[in-house]
Amino acid sequence: MEAVAETLRAVRQTSPLVHFITNYVTVNDCANITLAAGASPIMADDAREAGQITGLCSALVLNMGTLNERTVQAMLHAGQTANLLGRPVVFDPVGAGASDFRNDTALRLLREIRCAAIKGNNSEISFLAGGMADARGVDAGPESLVTEDNLAENARRARKMAALTGAVIMVSGPIDIVADSREAWAVRNGHAMMARITGTGCMSAAVTGAYLGANPQAPLRACVCAMAAMGVCGELAYEKLRAVDGGTGSYRIFLLDAMSKLDAETLAARARVERLEL
Repeated sequence: MEAVAETLRAVRQTSPLVHFITNYVTVNDCANITLAAGASPIMADDAREAGQITGLCSALVLNMGTLNERTVQAMLHAGQTANLLGRPVVFDPVGAGASDFRNDTALRLLREIRCAAIKGNNSEISFLAGGMADARGVDAGPESLVTEDNLAENARRARKMAALTGAVIMVSGPIDIVADSREAWAVRNGHAMMARITGTGCMSAAVTGAYLGANPQAPLRACVCAMAAMGVCGELAYEKLRAVDGGTGSYRIFLLDAMSKLDAETLAARARVERLEL
């Protein structure tokens, strides 16, 4: 687990600047979780400056949550600049599969931007795999939650998608899957309470941007550690919540508190990560 500890320490020591083009429902949560993780956020979603701002940053996070044509253009400018400069791009295809506009945009971004990581729930990742299958021959998997029963099947699909995109594929759920084209990991941290507040998925992408910005040379490790960190903080927040008999509002604050106080030793001790034999 020393690699896990070193990955977190790198974030705390380098405090990478992360550029977000994200949604207005969770933008504040993303900014605060990024600060809590040890990085610094900047949000610039006008196409006239998105590329220039990206050039100042260590990583870029693109989130489709509240999609509109203006932000699509900003995402393209920022993503292409990040590719030109070698900055890692995290893509969170929120709602992919729900509308033609989202579907077309998600596939366009994947065609025109090279992503270091693609993070979504199993339904979103299934849509992307299916959309790419139409063009490149990948079979989409089931859209159910990842469970022990279908873990291997979903992990194999994530590896296939990673091979096509060159990105680390992150499938969030009761069991998280993180995979590149060579290997897949299961992350078994987290708590069901995380699903009862808005934005934990977006926050996971934000933490991924922070970890990738500080560890660009080890994208798979950075993504595994980011998902583990978010899950561990979800557990710690629930432990605090139970102690004070709090509700969902308190849980959101405790989640931020846990991330801000998370140290390398705690993450290494509590992370439940497993390399899958497929």
